[in-house]
Amino acid sequence: MEGPRPAHCQLAALRLNASDHPRAIRSFVTRAGRITSAQARALETLWPKYGIEPRRVIDLDAVFGRAAPRTAEIGFGNGENLLALAAAHPERDYLGIEVHRPGVGRVLLGLEERALTNVRLLCHDAVEVLERHLPEDCLDEILVLFPDPWPKKRHHKRRLIQAPFVNLLAGRLKPGGRVHLATDWAPYAEQMLEALGAEARLRNLAPQGGFASRPDERVATRFERRGERLGHQVWDLAFERL
Repeated sequence: MEGPRPAHCQLAALRLNASDHPRAIRSFVTRAGRITSAQARALETLWPKYGIEPRRVIDLDAVFGRAAPRTAEIGFGNGENLLALAAAHPERDYLGIEVHRPGVGRVLLGLEERALTNVRLLCHDAVEVLERHLPEDCLDEILVLFPDPWPKKRHHKRRLIQAPFVNLLAGRLKPGGRVHLATDWAPYAEQMLEALGAEARLRNLAPQGGFASRPDERVATRFERRGERLGHQVWDLAFERL
């Protein structure tokens, strides 16, 4: 991997302590991606049905019209995993957060095609969503799959999975809720393991406190398939909120 991945795997802004960093450091770069006419129409016509415009703290029971176990996938990319999970588990609600508009449009088309009613989408900075628009202890599961590894050393500050963001994740999980992460970039995997292991509210579910087994339900994303073609190993992490 020579440099930052395209925008649909470049996730939310990383807000660090103002005393240490005078400005917010974003872990994604917004680029004018190629969008099909069908995706553009979906963003215009289907967004009112499935989309959420975050203005205040979101009442998830009101948004979904029920109380149910809830999973949030941060940076869902083209939505292969999100759509598959939602179709397989109609008893659960799924909140997808992504900044890349073509990917959002693709998922909107998939939701309509499959007549899924248990998914809502946010096309917004995930850090701001977690900080300002989701209440504490509201999620049963959070997925962060193959975030941008920002492999160059000078870009490591842009990586999403760092202590402040892990603190946000822990605060939005219900007690007993779980966070699952995956990456095919070995140095980032080690950083993820260290950051999650340092969060007092999280417990590593893997034996001996290491990496977890790949979940059977996870659909291989485009980045996971690309990593496999390049011969990269995939590291999974699974932690539980105490």
